[in-house]
Amino acid sequence: MLKEDLLRHFCRLRWNMPQQKTIMADFILIEGDKANFLPNFGPAIVFVQPGTLSGSGPATFNGKKLCVDGDEKKLSVPGCSYITAQHSIPGTGTLKIAALAGDQKTIKMKTGGKAMLLKGSQFTATFEIQSPAQQPPPGPGSPIPDANPQYSGNGMFATTNTKLQGA
Repeated sequence: MLKEDLLRHFCRLRWNMPQQKTIMADFILIEGDKANFLPNFGPAIVFVQPGTLSGSGPATFNGKKLCVDGDEKKLSVPGCSYITAQHSIPGTGTLKIAALAGDQKTIKMKTGGKAMLLKGSQFTATFEIQSPAQQPPPGPGSPIPDANPQYSGNGMFATTNTKLQGA
């Protein structure tokens, strides 16, 4: 009976212990690294092009500035064509990073008082329409433009840094 009580007590302690969050190290992004956008932006298919990150952190690695929190907001890829299932005449727009994933910024490490950007998983992207795609008219008349001002999608970073990691 004593063994059973000890076992119950141990299990109760184990299950009631607070979970510790594990922080995984990942590669720090540096100036010149790429943001690669996935082509599916909801109903829109975007003919994507990569964007190039500019680093503004005071620290450098191999002579290139580290990317810090906020550098992702400066990235913009204009002139990308797109279509939808209803709008087969291509339009154009600009790809931007809307939000980073939770694993794409350092938690513990900072440079110049700002978190550094990490390769991480996938960021959320927006495609802002400059010239709407158009639907061919059913008969004589003008094409019908896409009424959506933007679409949401995803993307990921590609880095040339294979040594410097942060968490």
